[in-house]
Amino acid sequence: MKKILNRETVTYLIFGVLTTLVNHFFFWWGIKLFGDAYTLLINGFCFLIAASFAYVTNKLFVFESKSWRWEILRREIPAFFGARVFSFLLEEAGLWVSKDLLHAGRYEILGIGGILIAKVALSFVVVVLNYVFSKLVIFKRDEADGKNPPAGGESDKKTG
Repeated sequence: MKKILNRETVTYLIFGVLTTLVNHFFFWWGIKLFGDAYTLLINGFCFLIAASFAYVTNKLFVFESKSWRWEILRREIPAFFGARVFSFLLEEAGLWVSKDLLHAGRYEILGIGGILIAKVALSFVVVVLNYVFSKLVIFKRDEADGKNPPAGGESDKKTG
């Protein structure tokens, strides 16, 4: 249990919940403002806001990749956003299926529309995928010292 509930997974869950809340708030607001005819466009906008928030919080607080050197950012940013775009496209596909094939918008549970319910369900899949990508690829730690490896194999004196 200690291996699963460690500082990293707990902070990932905390910031994952905050990222999801940011995403869902702007999604809810966009649907209320523009209607569900723009579901996929609104979701794209929400993705940009939430992914930017997630990059900064994951980098600094979850995976403790403290360096802002260009060599590090040049590797992390494309990898992070590439992985997020992949999971975003899966979510978009799920929303499209929910909206256009399953017609989830016609359902409501406790005042919550079916499209938002579908988005919440899809979020669970996205969170797991994003953690795996971040842990194993983007912010991968050096086995020797437990820290994130700097780009090009050189040591990063500022961050350890």
